[in-house]
Parts: sequence; C-alpha cells; structure tokens
Amino acid sequence: MTAHVDITANPENELHQLHQHLQSHLERLLPTGQQTDYVRAAMRAGVLAPGKRIRPLLLLLAARDMGCDDLQHGVLDLACAVEMVHAASLILDDIPSMDNAQMRRGRPTIHRQFGENVAILAAIALLSRAFEVIAIAPDLPALQKSEAIAELSSAVGLQGLVQGQFQDLHQGAHSRSPEAIAITNELKTSVLFRATLQLAAIAADATPHMRQKLSYFAQDLGQAFQLLDDLADGYKHTGKDTDQDLGKSTLVQMLGADGAERRLRDHLRSADAHLACACHRGIATRQYMHALFNQQLAMFH
Repeated sequence: MTAHVDITANPENELHQLHQHLQSHLERLLPTGQQTDYVRAAMRAGVLAPGKRIRPLLLLLAARDMGCDDLQHGVLDLACAVEMVHAASLILDDIPSMDNAQMRRGRPTIHRQFGENVAILAAIALLSRAFEVIAIAPDLPALQKSEAIAELSSAVGLQGLVQGQFQDLHQGAHSRSPEAIAITNELKTSVLFRATLQLAAIAADATPHMRQKLSYFAQDLGQAFQLLDDLADGYKHTGKDTDQDLGKSTLVQMLGADGAERRLRDHLRSADAHLACACHRGIATRQYMHALFNQQLAMFH
C-alpha cells in the first residue's frame, strides 16, 4: 500500500487524505473481536476515537520531507505504532489514581466506559501491540525495526512518559522553578515527539546531523505543545476536562497567559529553524506545524 501526498498543492485536502489513510490502517491493525472482548473494545475506543493524529501525521510528513518518495506500508506502520503508544499513555493518564479525568476527545474516558481494570489492561495491550506492529512491519529492514523499537521504548520508560507522569503527579502541586516545570514538560510531551521524529528519520535513512536537528525540533515542539495545552486548560470545547491544572504549578500560572504565549511563540520560532535544517527537501511538516498552532492560538484571542 502506498500513500503519495503532495501536501503543498492543497494542504487541507491532502491532510484529510493522510488522516483517512491513518484511520483505515489503525482499523486494520486493531480488528474487532467478540462482543465480550472488552479489552479489545477498549483498545479500539482509545485509539480510533476522533482525534487530530498529530504525532503520526508529523512522522509521515517528516519522512516525506526527508526524501521518502512514497509513504510505504512500513512507514505507515511506524506512524500507527506511535499513535497506539500515545493512546495508551492517555488512557493511563486519565484513570482515577492518576488525573481522574472524565472526558477525552469529546467522549467519556476509557475507564468510565469500560471500568478501570479494563482500561489498564487495554493500555498495556496497546503498548504491546505497538511494538509488535513495528517488529512485523513490511518494507523495513531488521536494523531499522530494532532502532525504531529502541527509540519508542525509551520514550515510554523511566526517562520518558513514565517519569514525566510521576513528576507531574508528585511535584506538580508544589512550588517549582520554571526550569523544573520545563523538565517535566519535556518528559511528558517532548520525548514522544522526539521518538516520533526519530522514527521518521530512521525510515528516511537520515544523516546524524538531520537526526540531531530533529531532536532539537522535537524538544521545542514539545514545550510549545505543553504550553498550548496549559493555556487551553480553562477553555470549554476542547474535548477534555476543564481546569485540570488548578492547584498545579505551571508556566501559565507563573508567567501569566500573555507571558506563556510569548514563550510558546519563541519555542515555535526555534522549532521552525531546526526543522528547516532537517527537512530540506520539503516544507509540508513546517506548514502543518504552523497551521496547527495558529488554529489553536486563535481561540485565545
């Protein structure tokens, strides 16, 4: 299967097509089970619920911008694996012993739909499925598969999402320096963006210099994205619970909304510069990043 997309011709339409390719492939990778297979149903609900698909879209676009002529089946598998990991992290973040969230993507959270025990099992199963998808992906050499698995597993573990969630739960309510908050934000958000872009680089056989620039880009992008999420915390119509950050030390609380937005835009400028160096064969990833943030920032004004 091939998905050839020239996003510069009609960005909105081409992104929609790419989104549909992702949704269809996720459906195939997570087939329906028996009526009583609640874990499988919870996995599908966590992944297939309508969402922006930011991380897999970034992976596909960056791979193209680094010289992948076509989005081969194996690259699509990498993108879907990233989305499964992201969905698993959201399921775990939302459970009562973590953030105890009630809504996600405009729907009741997975533990509200299926119960907390099923939600936890579904998250574990999604992580397992994500690595299986990479391991058996067609059109990817064995070395690329092992590198991709190493990158993604590192992003999930003690130096990534797990540590970020721990710090957020156990330090978020205490007074923290901007630097400490930024470290937590990097672990919560930047590390998965970094793994996402490194998987694109692996698929595109990118140079070490390009991979380093992508790492810098992901760091800035993650910080900007977390600031955006914190700015939106009090707004309705985001599909998530409002005021989840009440009582937490965040950069929005420390800098104010205007100061946080200025910092966000600084990160975006830095991210764009790094991305321009890494993805020199196309501008689709840069276009997507700017469109995404411009659209979201517009609701604050």
